[in-house]
Amino acid sequence: VQVVESGGGLVQSGGSLRLSCAASGFTLRPYIMSWYRQAPGKERELVAAITNPGGVTTYADSVKGRFTISRDNAKNTVYLQMNSLKSDDTAVYFCHYGGYWGQGIQVTVSS
Repeated sequence: VQVVESGGGLVQSGGSLRLSCAASGFTLRPYIMSWYRQAPGKERELVAAITNPGGVTTYADSVKGRFTISRDNAKNTVYLQMNSLKSDDTAVYFCHYGGYWGQGIQVTVSS
């Protein structure tokens, strides 16, 4: 089983990034796929989640209207489109898929 995030990096305030989470080795598709983040000195927090099937989404209040979670079942991939990024979005972002965590990917927003 593997859960691998990609797409992070350094971006200026107001910019955009798209994170991807590619899963492999799972025999069943999980009901909920999620993105979390952890900033330095803070606890890990839920950013967004999506159900499968149904595609029902939920977002942290701090990212509503700016972030969009989506999935591509054919590719076993979950995405997080992040727009209008702020310095407060700087964190390590983690994918949670089928009870497994990815290794995390750094997102840094410069002001």
